[in-house]
Parts: sequence; structure tokens; C-alpha cells
Amino acid sequence: MKTLETQAQVITSEDLLKHWQGHRALTRRLIELFPEKDFFEFSIGGMRPFAKLVDELLAIAAPALKGIVNRDSQPYTEGEEKLIFKAQYLEKWDEATAEINKYWEQLSIEDFSETFNLFGQYEFPIIQNILYFIDNEVHHRGQAYVYLRALNIEPPFFWER
Repeated sequence: MKTLETQAQVITSEDLLKHWQGHRALTRRLIELFPEKDFFEFSIGGMRPFAKLVDELLAIAAPALKGIVNRDSQPYTEGEEKLIFKAQYLEKWDEATAEINKYWEQLSIEDFSETFNLFGQYEFPIIQNILYFIDNEVHHRGQAYVYLRALNIEPPFFWER
């Protein structure tokens, strides 16, 4: 018998994680495509280089999900670990992906509707925080697409997740 919660559900928790990890896999492919120097230095119109954008993504996804699961509202910190090679970013990206999977397993359906003060600054239902993580990554990946095209590098199709 379906409960009220499952009747109202549009996407399962498992499918939402698959969707998010699909985005993360595509972002990883973009990181791989960047020439080493351009990953750290290339920018257009005053936007940050892609390495700085990835610093932000790494500072949000896994640490925020860990905070949500543990109900620990640590302040936002970015770039404390000084990564100097693209390979280090890829390694950190893979570690964060594994962490996301680990902490995701600890979320219940009921957790998604609970309010949480993310980083001590953003008081929203957990589902809204998670959707923000995805939206923010898509936004910054869009910037990386512009960079790659400006560098005459063909990026993968955005739907190839």
C-alpha cells in the first residue's frame, strides 16, 4: 500500500542521486578537457577561472551533504586546500563523489522536507538545498562550456550525463 509520502513523490531519492551524479560525471569530463594552464588561468569577462569555480563546487557538494546528514551547520569554507594540478582536482572530485554517495544513503525521505540551516546561513528545506547544489554546478559548468568553446575545444553535449 502506498503511503501519502510516496503518492506525492515525483522522483525517488535514488533517481535524484542518479540525476545529480550524472551532472557530476559531466562536470568531471569538462575538467578533464581543459588544458592544464587554462584550467587555472583562462577566464572571460571577469569570471573566475574554472579551477576557482571547481573549488566552490568542491566546497559545497560533499561538505554540505555531510553537514545536512549530521545536522552540523559548519560555516562555508572554500579553497583551504591549495590544489595546484588538475589531476588533484580530479582526485578530489572523485573523493567528493564517493562521499556524496555515502551520505546520501543516510538520508530518509522525511529528511528532504526538514528545514536545515546550511553553513549557518541558508535556512531552507533540505530538498531545496540539494537542488541548489545541482543548479549551482550546472550554472558553473555553463561557464566552463563558454571557456572551452573560446579555447576552440568542443565540449560534450550537455545531455550526455
